[in-house]
Amino acid sequence: MVKENRWTIVNPPNYEKVERLAKEINVPHTIARILINRGVDTYEKAKIYFKPNISYLNDPFIMNDMEKAVDRIISAIKNKEKILIYGDYDVDGTNGIAMLYLFLKHFDADVCYHVPDRIKEGYGISEYGINLAKDQGVKLLIAIDCGITAIDEVEYAKKFGINVIIADHHEPTSDVPDAVAVLDPLLPGCKYPFKYLSGSGVGFKLIQAISSKLNKVDIAYQFLDFVTLATTADIVPLVDENRTIVKLGLKMINENPRPGIKALINSSGLKNEILNSSQIVFILAPRINAVGRLGDAQRAVQLLISSNQTEADQLASILEEENKARRKIDEETFLHAQELVENYLDLENNLSIVLHQENWHPGVIGIVASRLVEKYYLPTVMMTTVDGVIKGSARSIAGFDIYKALKKVEDKLLQFGGHKYAAGVSVEIDKLEEFKEAFNNAVKELMKDELLKPEIKIDSEIELSEITPRFQKILKEFAPFGPENLRPVFLVKEVKVISPPKIVGDSHLRFKVRQNNITFDAIGFNLGHLKEKVENAVLTQEGLDIVFSINETNWQGSAPAGEMFPQLKVKDLR
Repeated sequence: MVKENRWTIVNPPNYEKVERLAKEINVPHTIARILINRGVDTYEKAKIYFKPNISYLNDPFIMNDMEKAVDRIISAIKNKEKILIYGDYDVDGTNGIAMLYLFLKHFDADVCYHVPDRIKEGYGISEYGINLAKDQGVKLLIAIDCGITAIDEVEYAKKFGINVIIADHHEPTSDVPDAVAVLDPLLPGCKYPFKYLSGSGVGFKLIQAISSKLNKVDIAYQFLDFVTLATTADIVPLVDENRTIVKLGLKMINENPRPGIKALINSSGLKNEILNSSQIVFILAPRINAVGRLGDAQRAVQLLISSNQTEADQLASILEEENKARRKIDEETFLHAQELVENYLDLENNLSIVLHQENWHPGVIGIVASRLVEKYYLPTVMMTTVDGVIKGSARSIAGFDIYKALKKVEDKLLQFGGHKYAAGVSVEIDKLEEFKEAFNNAVKELMKDELLKPEIKIDSEIELSEITPRFQKILKEFAPFGPENLRPVFLVKEVKVISPPKIVGDSHLRFKVRQNNITFDAIGFNLGHLKEKVENAVLTQEGLDIVFSINETNWQGSAPAGEMFPQLKVKDLR
């Protein structure tokens, strides 16, 4: 099922603005236009964008409760109180745990960590986890990437004299836990200017503040690699502080990776490559997540904190095997879910997909929900049964706030939490059908018709003659790419196809185009279904309009050894 895309050209800024910025920073007008549309509209902002620096990070003490959190942690370090780092089992949570654990160890703190078991304990702070903390004599529990909704759990911890500090980035509810300190930029009234940190990003602001208070400010910056893995994998906007963190963290990872990250890079086949944000998202992150999806996520933390390369290599091989097993389960579940959609769902009248099977593995339903969104382009909830309760993962389409839709039906839910595009839900078994109906109605009510067509946002129209080596070099500096700082997308009109299209790989479309004697190779990944359109353009000599980003490739030796050449990575054509 291939839905036709809608093409949206980002509003061009006025010519005077473009002309001024192009001159100020000495870039082509097309580059200046894209920068302005990304909020980079002055020389100073361009300097921060192209040359990010530690000094551009915000003062951590602006965040509500930061002073309280720092004082309590420093007191615990000095008094040798037992500290427990309590995190989530995903990339953000495990990296946040590793970072805080190693940071506190640096100050000789008495510190341990706990990652909840996805199936036995579920997400976030639980009574089970607090009981473990009590048994270990913990006096201070620091929650990273979770805890903002743990009102009852914080009260339960207090019964055992356990103080709680929360470092989270999820949406708070109307009530906030009565913890020693609650760090979350999304809290109402929090003056922290940047609202889109990952959970590890909030944890990083905490260690930045502690380092500053202890007059050892540089220590915090040793952990930017962890924050980089978390920030890119958690799909938060890659702008402002996040972009600075990731740009600097990628440099650390590429130049001198710590043993655990080096082992992960090697085992995943990325040895000798310059790592970028996409490779973290699609190659490293699934391996870190896999051990928490299929078993004990503590293994991911053990890998990340390892200082011994041999041990790290052994742990990385475990992550590799778990990821292979996860992919097999993932594929089986996806095929089953697809069958249910095709045979039992009325996609003409339903604007959402809600599926439940009691034996689906809870560790893969989020991934499969994302794959269903990709295939059918509808908000999707995948659900399984765990200990007599239906638990699920919700994923959304671009522009649609699935959190809002769940909020409208919260009376049908035991609990829920998450973001605009991803959330977790729990439902009583006898309320499943009620939830399905109510959720679909909520989606119908909130959905705008245009959102049901996948949108391709185009940064600028362009002529092929503009794609010079200098133009490409500047474009590379837009990296790292991620949400709200995506690889620039261009539209070129009326190009001629000068070679018959070929299918390469399973379904990739490869052809050559020309405009005013400028020729480029073009490839459309998974666009084999458009082959006939391109063949018609060759036969009729009609021009094609192509939407693309610019790649570099040395595909099957098309260029001399070691040399890369530009290629149009086609997203759509008409």
